[in-house]
Amino acid sequence: MAFEVIIPNAGESVTSANVAQWHKADGDTIAKGDVLLTIETDKVSQELEAEVAGTLQILTPEGEEVAIGAVVAKITEGAAAASTPVSTPEPTPAAEPTPAPVSTPAPAAPSNSGAVIDVIVPAAGESVTSANVAAWNVATGDTVNKGDILVTLETDKVSTELEAEESGTIEIITPEGEEVSIGSLIAKITVGAGNAKATPAPPEATPAPATPAVAKVETPKPAPSPTPKAAPAPVKSAPAAPANDDGRTTRKKMSMLRRKIASHLVNAQQTAAILTTFNEVDMSAIMKLRKEVQEDFVKKHGCKLGFMSLFVKAVTQALKDVPSINGRIDGTDVIQNHYYDIGVAVGTEKGLVVPVLRDTDKKGFAQIEQDILGYAEKAREGKIEMSDLQGGVFTISNGGVYGSLLSTPIINPPQSGILGMHTIQQRPVAVDGKVEIRPMMYLALSYDHRLVDGKEAVTFLIKIKDCLENPTRMMLEM
Repeated sequence: MAFEVIIPNAGESVTSANVAQWHKADGDTIAKGDVLLTIETDKVSQELEAEVAGTLQILTPEGEEVAIGAVVAKITEGAAAASTPVSTPEPTPAAEPTPAPVSTPAPAAPSNSGAVIDVIVPAAGESVTSANVAAWNVATGDTVNKGDILVTLETDKVSTELEAEESGTIEIITPEGEEVSIGSLIAKITVGAGNAKATPAPPEATPAPATPAVAKVETPKPAPSPTPKAAPAPVKSAPAAPANDDGRTTRKKMSMLRRKIASHLVNAQQTAAILTTFNEVDMSAIMKLRKEVQEDFVKKHGCKLGFMSLFVKAVTQALKDVPSINGRIDGTDVIQNHYYDIGVAVGTEKGLVVPVLRDTDKKGFAQIEQDILGYAEKAREGKIEMSDLQGGVFTISNGGVYGSLLSTPIINPPQSGILGMHTIQQRPVAVDGKVEIRPMMYLALSYDHRLVDGKEAVTFLIKIKDCLENPTRMMLEM
């Protein structure tokens, strides 16, 4: 029997804990009462002891933050952890003398055949306490192979695919569309091919389906009463999106990513004094520069010189010249950043994500372009990671790629500013007393007026304009 090591309740208002230190290693044989790990909450540290003796299987590594009630390890009782079909010699008359010489048609059965493997929602990084079961790739009763992709999980930041740890028959516990906490049990795999029907157990010992409410994991037992009808254990079918008005409307749950975006934007508008100032930039010099150097740039670096790297470098220079925008408010304190990690908003099918370009003051245009291309590829494949999204000091959003002429972007808390790029249009402008047609782009800077004054915001935006209209001076950091 396997017992779960669960993060205990640590008091009112405490919703998560950090796995600070494991005192035992994965696979160790432990005694009842051994100190297994130290957990830390924002209030106290606590040591967890083994409730039973057996073999330890660690599920959550050190340094991860998990929700209260999450399963962080399992203890399989007895020395031979996986092979626990011992010591249950129940009175099964006449079933024991099976014809041994004939019963070797399945030599490939795994050594832990019949064991139950839990499919658990893994930790997904700091501050992430739940995930959405987005899509199952298998159905209850399917035979899965080790390494098969079972399910796609979505948190408010990234998507994750879970693979089968062992081959066997799967039982789905949590249907698609449900939101579950980190550490939740969402399915079980009974090890062994077709093992729901072909386990060499006592006669008519159909494994009783484990109900979703069971807290401790157990090896399959013979059903005590003749209730073979309960064997199918179909997954709770997700409440289908009800169609109303003869199919004229459909209701479905928002994805976790969309819900997070919604709450994040509303929170930004409720907690910050957002103000937007505008300017426009003549893109002639940048377009001329790109045309002149593009072929040589691609030959040398393997990527094109795009507009975004030029904007990133212009923003970096402006942050150096107007440092108040490179800060944030924390309670009654002002945190001044002395580094330049710029977030670039990227639209995906599932919503907007903002991966962060690191140390843009130390990188050249080619490296920034390559970083942007790498993030775009990861976003398309749904492989953006938590670490890709953390730590930005300022954000650039390019609505121009969708044709936006003008917008008022919302800042990305706790940052104090965001630059909105827009579509390039040929417009008549006055140049040296004459009217000329130039490629013009409107720029919008939204900023937190609690920290940034209007004069600083306007100065910042003019600095960006100057950098873009004089790219040679920008390259020389002038």
